[in-house]
Amino acid sequence: MRAELELARELARAAGGAVLAHYGTTTSQAKVGGSPVTAADHAANAVITAGLRRRFPDDAILSEESGDDRSRLGAERLWIVDPLDGTKEFLAQNGEFSIMIGLVVGGEPVLGVVYLPAGDLLFSASRGEGAWIDRNGTRERLLRAPAVPSSLRLVGSRSHSEPMLVRIQDALGITDVELCGSVGVKCSRIADGRRDLYVHPVPYLKEWDTCAPEIILTEAGGHVSDCLGEPLRYNKPDPGQPAGIVACAPGCADVVLDTVRPVYQEGRR
Repeated sequence: MRAELELARELARAAGGAVLAHYGTTTSQAKVGGSPVTAADHAANAVITAGLRRRFPDDAILSEESGDDRSRLGAERLWIVDPLDGTKEFLAQNGEFSIMIGLVVGGEPVLGVVYLPAGDLLFSASRGEGAWIDRNGTRERLLRAPAVPSSLRLVGSRSHSEPMLVRIQDALGITDVELCGSVGVKCSRIADGRRDLYVHPVPYLKEWDTCAPEIILTEAGGHVSDCLGEPLRYNKPDPGQPAGIVACAPGCADVVLDTVRPVYQEGRR
């Protein structure tokens, strides 16, 4: 996967440049469902999808900003792309947005890139080869130290509040909470040691929100599953992640899921 990973890194950086060209100057339109989309989303999408089709024309692509005719369902290899995750944060100009490119083979993530253009931070990973961060002109290995279950640092959503998450937070005794945008930003902060836990116990996430962050965090030593503790699935007919996500540092997954699972199950009734 060396060639695929290098291409994903290159395209993420190129898409980041396209996004920053619109930073502070673009307005948004509402998509079906009400979420915003901007010229920056479309520009980044064009850069990434064109690059993937040029180098790997036989691979399928699922992107948030492209139509999905489901022809991908028969594909062994599927690129899953969120060209601008955190559009609300992009519009707010707070830097909490990312470009995310993942590849699944046989329904399982095998590589991913999350690029944060505002800080020029690039996170990447491939299965069995570890996770890495590029910053200040150097590439460093990411190997996440275990968290202490009794003093977890939560990273939560700036854009979406959820009563179930408040109950989970109280049950785990969490008082240290940081809010930010973009699933990619949240999971990168767990991978690099700044946070310990992210929980999203509602069915709003899509495969393009979770694919690249999942492989990066798991290759850094962390845990990613849905709120029932089951693996996230990819290349489904409906690309939603219906049972949300639990993403955490090593050393706390069992304690976290023992708390999250019953709260989530009760909330579904």
